[in-house]
Amino acid sequence: MSTTTAVKQDGPSSVAPATTVGSHVRDYWRRVRGGDIGALPAVLGLLVLCTIFSILRPSFLSAGNFANLFTQGAAVTLIAMGLVFVLLLGEIDLSAGFASGVCAAVLANVVTVLGYPWYVAVAAAVLTGMVIGTILGLLVAKIGIPSFVVTLAGFLAFQGVVLLLMEQGRNISVRDPVLVAIANRNLPPLLGWALAAVAVAGYAAVQLLRYRNRAARGLVTDPMAVVLARIGGLAVILGLAVYVLNLERSRNVLISSLKGVPIVVPIIAVLLVVWTFVLHRTSYGRHIYAVGGNKEAARRAGISVDRIRISVFVICSTMAAIGGIVAASRANSVDPNTGGSNVLLYAVGAAVIGGTSLFGGKGRVLDAVLGGAVVAVIDNGMGLMGYSSGVKYVVTGVVLLLAASVDALSRRRAAAGGSR
Repeated sequence: MSTTTAVKQDGPSSVAPATTVGSHVRDYWRRVRGGDIGALPAVLGLLVLCTIFSILRPSFLSAGNFANLFTQGAAVTLIAMGLVFVLLLGEIDLSAGFASGVCAAVLANVVTVLGYPWYVAVAAAVLTGMVIGTILGLLVAKIGIPSFVVTLAGFLAFQGVVLLLMEQGRNISVRDPVLVAIANRNLPPLLGWALAAVAVAGYAAVQLLRYRNRAARGLVTDPMAVVLARIGGLAVILGLAVYVLNLERSRNVLISSLKGVPIVVPIIAVLLVVWTFVLHRTSYGRHIYAVGGNKEAARRAGISVDRIRISVFVICSTMAAIGGIVAASRANSVDPNTGGSNVLLYAVGAAVIGGTSLFGGKGRVLDAVLGGAVVAVIDNGMGLMGYSSGVKYVVTGVVLLLAASVDALSRRRAAAGGSR
């Protein structure tokens, strides 16, 4: 039996094709079996990990630890959001970690050593990230040096730049109250509820407008039940999250109160919305996917491939700068190790684990957020269980390898399905 109704062709009163919930589910399962799995492995992995850690360490579900997960994974998630743009072209940026360290060092020097206001320091850090991205992009797009080589050179050089800015090992404190608040302060509980309501209302408006517009054009639409389920699901998730984060987390309320949504959460949410809009609702975003899917075909279609390649490195390094600012805020200082250690590995891992393909052409900014959550849960949960850093690295590496394997296998299955 057909799952669509007949479409009239006699004007504006045409009836849009409509699918049932059952056919929608079958179509989704067909896409999954065909290799289009999206972020499904990351979501399932996140649920499994949270369940395991909750059983083994009940404190994992405490309000205090829940809030710590957001601040712990914020910097890596922000850097991973920028890396998604580079990975969509099938490129790589190995310098993103230390680029964030350079930008954090600039921030600390401007606000602490030179004594400028916080907004001047933030602007200087972001501008530094944009300059770094422009240089990397020009070397890749115009000179023709492979991105692996260019960014590996950047990885090495930026370590030296951080040391020079830190005067061979000095630690610079970040005391500005606005900068410190980014990763260490919380929103008032009522403001948290208000932002959650705005987020749900905005998402509902987008979903319902999309449904109406597609129906008006006579295009196939998702069942209204599915649309409402998405809106309701987001409302439930945000409601539970805000409720838990608004619980009192202070061990001694008489001394200080600690409750509310961490300030860094709405910052990540706003950037997620902005970059998602850029990728999926602008011609620039469509050009990124086109170049990532087939560079030569995109060039013949009139797309400025070099400009796109340069721009994604600028976005990546700019997001690295924002990640560096958050890292400096969380530590209240900047040192030569800022942006080093496992930052790059975790950021790349977050993007790939979330579902962004290493082969280019497939991925979303949301993937970085989901993958960042997986990385943060692994690091946090195994820390609560008392495992060493070595074990954490091994487990994270295995999860990354599994994600890359799933990506490779899904692409192979999709290619096989297409050939048939």
